[in-house]
Amino acid sequence: MLRLSLIALAMTIALAGCSKEAPKEAKASATATISDQPLLVTKEDLLLIHSNALSSGPVITGSVEPERKADLRAELSSVVLQVFKENGETVKRGDLLVRLDDTSIKDSLHSAEEAERAAVQTFDQAERQFQRLKTLRASGMTSTQQLEDAEIRRNNTQSDLVAAKARTVQARQQLQRTEIRAPFDGVVSERKVSPGDTAQLGKELVKVIDPTSLRFEGLVSADKVNKVRIGQVVRFHINGYGDQEFSGKVKRIDLAANATTRQVEVLVSFDANTLPRVSGLYAEGMIEETSTQSLTIASSALVREGDKSFAWLAKDGHINKVALHIGQRDARHGEYAILAGLKEGDQVIRNPISTLKEGQKLSMVASAASQVPQATPEIAPQTVTNPAGK
Repeated sequence: MLRLSLIALAMTIALAGCSKEAPKEAKASATATISDQPLLVTKEDLLLIHSNALSSGPVITGSVEPERKADLRAELSSVVLQVFKENGETVKRGDLLVRLDDTSIKDSLHSAEEAERAAVQTFDQAERQFQRLKTLRASGMTSTQQLEDAEIRRNNTQSDLVAAKARTVQARQQLQRTEIRAPFDGVVSERKVSPGDTAQLGKELVKVIDPTSLRFEGLVSADKVNKVRIGQVVRFHINGYGDQEFSGKVKRIDLAANATTRQVEVLVSFDANTLPRVSGLYAEGMIEETSTQSLTIASSALVREGDKSFAWLAKDGHINKVALHIGQRDARHGEYAILAGLKEGDQVIRNPISTLKEGQKLSMVASAASQVPQATPEIAPQTVTNPAGK
């Protein structure tokens, strides 16, 4: 019985060993098959290495704002009758934007004009009386006292006339203030009232900006302001404009730092051919202190292993992992300078995946989605569709 038990135990152990070896052999076979599969890539999966201008300098952040802008407010208390322009509409200098109720002001103007006419008549009469007595006094036919009294009356009526004219002018100015007009050619950026609103003194009515006067109002860290000079080139991106790059020059550097952030304001004027169309958008860029030509590579094409960097070079129908000596990073585009490892015209995998193999074959296809061959049930061909985790 003991002999039969030992024989049965030996057979069980042998069968268990065979069952463990089978998955290992299948796994090795699958790995070998994967490495034999060609890497299917499209033109978009490859990144061409070429020389770019690599810039360095202080980072600048801020927003795009118009240099010419007007916040039009009510100069008297009245009711809004009409609003003639909407947000985004272009206006010419002198165009009527908002009309306020002028009924009471017109009444005041008519009253002032009538008072002025009466004052003119009274002054004319006093002036004639004075001139007549002045002539009579010269011939001795009137007293000096009468002449002096006539002169005083003439002077008083003259003062009344001046005051009446001032009231008329003031009433006309008040009437003009019921019509809010554009101070310059531009665009209505914000309408803040509607017909029927009560416009109190100082209430905001409408804002007008000149889109041709847009500039980049940015902030620079205080420890970098000593590197900023008037006339330096600034390259930056604006939210809402995608990858479009804008450029300008430093126009003015503020002499006082912000009391809260301790940053210094820098005004940048746009180049004529890169002027945006929308104000108030966030912008970020770099003031070019130095600029050099260097080969560059996108960060997505780099494979990091500790403090070393690699890239997958596509050449002669195969891919090979090459070590790179990486320099400084360009803050504008996020690309790195290549000091050694690649040359002008080389092509690398733009978004390498973790399963790439040294010496693996490369197969170009027109479209990764439409040109992938029918895969076998066990193993599917590799494509560069998912970036490697970093």
